[in-house]
This record gives sequence, structure tokens and C-alpha cells, in this order.
Amino acid sequence: MVEQVTLYRAPTTAADADAIADWLRERIDVDVAVRDRFCSLYADADLAEELAGARVLSPHDRETGNTMLGIIRYEERAIEDPERAGGVVYDGLAVQESLGRRIPEGERALEHLHVLLLDRAVGTWGEHDGRWHKRVNVLGQPALVSVPGLYEAPAKPEAYYRAKQQHALLSGGAPPREVLESEIEGEFLVADDPRTTDALRGYVLQTVHYIDTGEDFCEEPGCRLHDPHRQPGVIEAQLRDPAFCERHADLYGPDR
Repeated sequence: MVEQVTLYRAPTTAADADAIADWLRERIDVDVAVRDRFCSLYADADLAEELAGARVLSPHDRETGNTMLGIIRYEERAIEDPERAGGVVYDGLAVQESLGRRIPEGERALEHLHVLLLDRAVGTWGEHDGRWHKRVNVLGQPALVSVPGLYEAPAKPEAYYRAKQQHALLSGGAPPREVLESEIEGEFLVADDPRTTDALRGYVLQTVHYIDTGEDFCEEPGCRLHDPHRQPGVIEAQLRDPAFCERHADLYGPDR
């Protein structure tokens, strides 16, 4: 059973780690602490090369990694100044393993769960369809919760993609994201969305629930422990009442 949770900030994002920790404390009877960005605390000389080796090169290529000197230098700069990072997807399991080796040695037991809010996009390989899929979270120790993944991993409403295709046919290129977001009806989360912190609460709780119970996700669409594949489902699960299905409300309470 989890006895302590340490949550790490992602200061370049709209995610408020302290607010998420406060919400978590109301639902689980464990010590919840907040620390600064994980890479600011525990990065070493080898981390940049390991991150370069975890880069996804192509959506349909299982092999990862580009450890050319220029890429490693980019990763070094991104570790030092995360505002400069972006546009890259990483193998979430490889990143999890790499960062896990940097957890302080006396804190690696599952009783002390480390949850990293990340400012980077992560994915996992789908054996069923032979392609990479972006993820909001990667469960385990440490658990990864990708803030960009919240906006990018669940698919947007169909109308979004139809409008994008129409713009491309008319103008020969993809329209600015802001144009599409202003034109499309229906709810979905966008970068720096003010609802980011609220939506991430359930994804952080999922990481604790998994270690405690071995259950990855809830099958009930309206539960915060559900893992929707589309943005409207994220809105329903994370931002609508009730917060939990009946079974998980018994564990974590009926309130948001």
C-alpha cells in the first residue's frame, strides 16, 4: 500500500501541483508532499543522452533514439531551460525507467510513490496497430503525468479534424491551432487551458490507485479513474459530476 506520495511540479505548464496535492490529501489517507521539477533536482550528466535515446522517431517505427551530438545538446538545454523544449514525443516506458534510476535510493519502494508532472509528451507502443500512442499518464514507479498529453493524447471532436482537412484543401496548409479552436463547437482541452489542474487530478489519483490495487483504469466513462480516448470523454470523466462511479466513490468520496 502507498504510504507516501511525492508530486513534482512542472513549472512551465498550467498545472498547479500544490492544488492537485491538496485535492489528493482529501481523498487518500497518506502523506502527500510536493517537490520542485524532478529534472531540476536529480538530473545528472547522463540524462540528456538517455532522453535522446528515448525519442520517438516516427509514429510507425518501433525503434527509438537519436543520440547525435546536436540532439544530446538540445536535451541538455531543455533540461536546464524547459521553456526551450517541445515538439518531441518520448517513449514513456524508457523515460520512466531512466528517471526511476534517479529517485533517491532510500525512496524507491512502492510504499513511496513518486508522481512526476512532465512538460514533455510521452507515448507507448501499440502492438495491436503498430504505432505510437501519446499518453496522459504512464503508471508505475515513478508515475509520469504528461501535461501536453492531456491536450494531445485524447482525440479531439470529429468536427475538429474535418475543419482541419477543409482548411488544408482550401489553403494548402494546416490552419493555426487557435483558428480551429475558435471555430469548433464542442468541448476539448487546449494548451494552457485554465481547466488543466482540475482535469489532471484524476490522472494523478489513477497513479496511486494503480499501485494500491493493481487496477489500471475504470471502465465507467464518468469516473475520474476512466481513461478516455477522446477529448469529450476527458471532459465527462474529469470535469463533470459525479466525480466517481459508485464503486470508486466508496474509496475516494463522491465529491469533486
